[in-house]
Amino acid sequence: MPLKAYGVLVTRAVDTRREGSVDTPHYQIHLTDDQGTHYRASVNVKSQERPSELLYLVNDDFQHPVTAHLEGLASGWNTLPPGPGGPNLDFVRGNLFDPAKMRTLPPDVQGPDNDLADLLDHYVRRAVDDPAARLYVFGERFGPEPSVRDKVFGFLPGNGVHDIHMNQGNSARFQDDDGVWQDGGLLIHFPAQSRWVGVFLAFQSQSWHTDDVTGHTIVPDGGGSRPEPGSQPVRIVAALVNPRGPAPESENVTLINASPDPVDLTGWRIADRLGHTCPVPAGQLAPGASLSASLADGVQLGNSGGQITLLGADGLKVHGVSYTAQQAAREGWTVVF
Repeated sequence: MPLKAYGVLVTRAVDTRREGSVDTPHYQIHLTDDQGTHYRASVNVKSQERPSELLYLVNDDFQHPVTAHLEGLASGWNTLPPGPGGPNLDFVRGNLFDPAKMRTLPPDVQGPDNDLADLLDHYVRRAVDDPAARLYVFGERFGPEPSVRDKVFGFLPGNGVHDIHMNQGNSARFQDDDGVWQDGGLLIHFPAQSRWVGVFLAFQSQSWHTDDVTGHTIVPDGGGSRPEPGSQPVRIVAALVNPRGPAPESENVTLINASPDPVDLTGWRIADRLGHTCPVPAGQLAPGASLSASLADGVQLGNSGGQITLLGADGLKVHGVSYTAQQAAREGWTVVF
């Protein structure tokens, strides 16, 4: 079953605490909202399963349509109903980043700037020092516990957020936490610089091909594993989102085969942010060649921002991109990813 209390906490950071590298260490953040309520964000920096090092990706100039949904949320805890179209995070369906760009870091190592806690500290301490900065912490809420003081920072009542990482495609041990549109993450907004920073974490034991309803791992026919999204040679490189002329407009998506071998696109499809799909022209895409695929069958690329996903013949994600309203604003211009 999915997380019981998924949502996003909108707060400012006031302090941090690092835990050691034994057991299941976390990077702890002390937070307060505009009403003076205290919270703790407990961020995993080590997995309980092997390999223990987490996958991470930091985008220090994060641009995605999800930020437009966040700016209107109230300070404090915001429960988020499941499904697309809102501020929810989904590492597989939301095209927040390219999974192939994630890297691993040890949880806690002697010396500066060489472990995951150091990396988190770099960005969160910047937010602590900036009174205008706001943290948007996605995950599952714990508490409030009226008679229990927080075990790290000592405030009362105990209150906070955990599961600030990918929450789908888990191994059998943690499969009960699987769900879609309920991934954890940390977004930091620095208004003075008009900048968002995105911090995304996942366990190496998790799968990037998950069921659209349950979030459980999709096991390939005959066993084995499938390549991660973003690691295959055919990619989305551009899209004409806002063509000139009256609606309905003729939108298109450009693909490229970056490999030295031809790729058969028969049965491949393109999906929009609501999951509507249309076919890609069938046949072989030559090495280094590009292809412009016109959209049909109700697939639409909205001008207020959205996602575009490329699906293989087996229906699984091959690659995905996103664009913002600002990127789509210029009529007739192609958005290049």
